[in-house]
Amino acid sequence: MFENHENELEKIIIVGLQLQGVEDTRFKYSLDELKSLTKTANGEVVMTVTQKRDKRHNATYIGKGKLEELVALESELDPDVIIINDELSPSQLRNLSSYLKARVIDRTQLILDIFASRANSKEGKLQVELAQLQYLLPRLAGKGIQLSRLGAGIGTRGPGETQLETDRRHINRRIDEIKKQLDVIVQHRERYRERRKKNNAFQMALVGYTNAGKSTLFNRLAEAESFEENLLFATLDPMTRKLILPCGLTTLLTDTVGFIQDLPTSLVAAFRSTLEEVREADLILHVVDASNPDYFNHEQTVYKLLKELKVDSIPMLTIYNKRDQVLPEFVPTTRENSVLVSAHDSKDLFNIKTHIEDKMVEEMSEYKVSIPNTEGKILASLKQDTILKELHYNEDTEMYECNGFIIESHSLSGQLRNFQL
Repeated sequence: MFENHENELEKIIIVGLQLQGVEDTRFKYSLDELKSLTKTANGEVVMTVTQKRDKRHNATYIGKGKLEELVALESELDPDVIIINDELSPSQLRNLSSYLKARVIDRTQLILDIFASRANSKEGKLQVELAQLQYLLPRLAGKGIQLSRLGAGIGTRGPGETQLETDRRHINRRIDEIKKQLDVIVQHRERYRERRKKNNAFQMALVGYTNAGKSTLFNRLAEAESFEENLLFATLDPMTRKLILPCGLTTLLTDTVGFIQDLPTSLVAAFRSTLEEVREADLILHVVDASNPDYFNHEQTVYKLLKELKVDSIPMLTIYNKRDQVLPEFVPTTRENSVLVSAHDSKDLFNIKTHIEDKMVEEMSEYKVSIPNTEGKILASLKQDTILKELHYNEDTEMYECNGFIIESHSLSGQLRNFQL
């Protein structure tokens, strides 16, 4: 969206509408988040315009007087883009664009453009393009939207066909193509997940509000190289790596795309296949930025989206991150099944792993077995595939007495029944 010429920032005016019932603090946090989104998109906010109204103006979103003020400000500041802190209807977008010279976009389009710049994998790029096209389709009428940046050239027009009809036909055709390609990728991802399940790997998914520090924690815990930056949506494509717990058990940890309030429904739908990684998890690690004043609403946003994905029944460990920057008024929303940490503190990282073990034990079955010293393969598997709490060699019986916890569905579980104490 924002083209960067010699590292110059685009000049932005942001417009926020505070509706009846929205608290001043909540409204301020929403505008601050829009400023952060603008920064992520390489823009600089030069002015913030706000208005209080009982409801949105049907035609122009903001009232007539505030619109006249915005026109005057545009003439004075000469912004490149005007961003509305809401999702505009097609008619509101057209009407505002007719009054203003600068390009007018809404919050949804800003998020879509950030996603487009963050997508690296083929799947991510296709998902973003699909969401962009679905957003664009009802908004075609107006100033004459160019489609060259969204795909190949438009095909031959039929007799008497208007440019608008041609554009719509082109977009619908491209949407069908993308959906077919995504279906193939989704099938491949499902086969990959099934293979992981057959290997009895314990799977965990990092979820949380955007910029909560998921990728930093992911890199420190799994010693991976996921992109981390103090920007919203720094991570878009999921990444899975091995995580070895203190007990020696090897697990799988997946870093996922960050959530955000009022995430466009088209993006939730487009990234559903990516978020399927969460659905397959045995444990969800919910990362919360404890240094953010709006942390409570961030938590609620994540809970709401997890419920929409129908994964709110999966066991969860809440990780309150950025302990070193925590605010004096911070109070953990969830005291049980939670831990306050800094991703840069090695002791805290070890603490997270021990909490993970504790959560795993709650979902596993206990075993007490006596293994002959000739069964080296089973002993090795106990160390790698289970949480082995005790291992004692009995010299009298020449047997290893083992006590620990195992996933009930693990193939080793059946073998251990032959060696039960």
